[in-house]
Amino acid sequence: MSATTNEQLEFIRQSARDFAKTYIQPHLMEWDESQHFPLDLFHKMGEIGFMGVLVPEAYGGAGLGYQEYITIIEEISKVCGSIGLSVAAHNSLCTNHILMFGTEEQKQTYLPQLASGAWVGAWGLTEPNTGSDAGRMQCVAVKDGDYYVINGTKSWITHGASGKVAVVIVRTGELLDSRGMSAFIIERDTPGFRAGKKENKLGMRASETAELIFEDCRVHRSQLLGAEGEGFIQAMKILDGGRISIAALSLGIAKGAFDASVKYAKERQQFGKPIAHFQAISFKLADMATKIEAAELLTRNAGTLKNNHQKCTKESAIAKYYASEVAVEVSTDAVQIHGGYGYTKDFPVEKFYRDSKLCTIGEGTSEIQKLVISREILS
Repeated sequence: MSATTNEQLEFIRQSARDFAKTYIQPHLMEWDESQHFPLDLFHKMGEIGFMGVLVPEAYGGAGLGYQEYITIIEEISKVCGSIGLSVAAHNSLCTNHILMFGTEEQKQTYLPQLASGAWVGAWGLTEPNTGSDAGRMQCVAVKDGDYYVINGTKSWITHGASGKVAVVIVRTGELLDSRGMSAFIIERDTPGFRAGKKENKLGMRASETAELIFEDCRVHRSQLLGAEGEGFIQAMKILDGGRISIAALSLGIAKGAFDASVKYAKERQQFGKPIAHFQAISFKLADMATKIEAAELLTRNAGTLKNNHQKCTKESAIAKYYASEVAVEVSTDAVQIHGGYGYTKDFPVEKFYRDSKLCTIGEGTSEIQKLVISREILS
């Protein structure tokens, strides 16, 4: 990485850090406890390029790469995992799917709206009975002339209620056929398309998660992304980049919990001295720091491969798997270091603890990451 790139990265880091401190930190617990999705905040982030990080300037985006993207998500997530998650989902999934596989007309229509933050995007693959087993999806599109009629439900969808546009993968062919699924761009006001139940979650509570429900929803063939039957294959490629964003989210949560722990350990006195002076605490901090360093290296490596348009399926899965598990381990240790105070909402670590668990589940569980990694190794 050149000195110029380092300077640019530090400028972006400071911008994201300042934004999080000014616009997110003051409302952190209010949004968390009320499960409020702060839509206006995302419009504001669009103004400074955080909603179209990877989108070329020609379509109204920031035109940046994965190292900058990792940095933005990390800095936001050091303050609030919920907002970091929503930034990741908007950029990596909905927006990036249109960028990677959309026609020129589709890109011109949707990317400026998404990159500016005027619209928040959703992306739907998971269903109530098909999480990791996407091949058995029951949300079906049946062709009717120039239209497809869609019926079914998608669940666990980030921005499922507030997203103005969704990229949705549905079945257009036979069950279990990897070429029997197709991706569509569906606007919120399309008849037959509505939001369902909003989930009441343990963590990531300010990041909206809701169902997408389709009842005889007619979508014109011009809304198809790529060719019919390419949806699942496209989704797997999108998830390579998505895993990097979840690794960055995990990294931010781990760093936030670690920073809070170092501060607390220096200030908290027991037996006449700061608890940081006790080996039990200092060694725990050493372990946390080591895991975070390793997670960052893995995440940055995957980002470099992605920037260079090299295959990164194994590397992004490794980064996502390791970083997400580290986020859980570090936030757990952070609560332990804080003792009883770590179990209260007066200190930030209980929220990092709650938010971290989603990282080992969303965009492919840790078990699925191991499956991906092992297949890549043995292929």
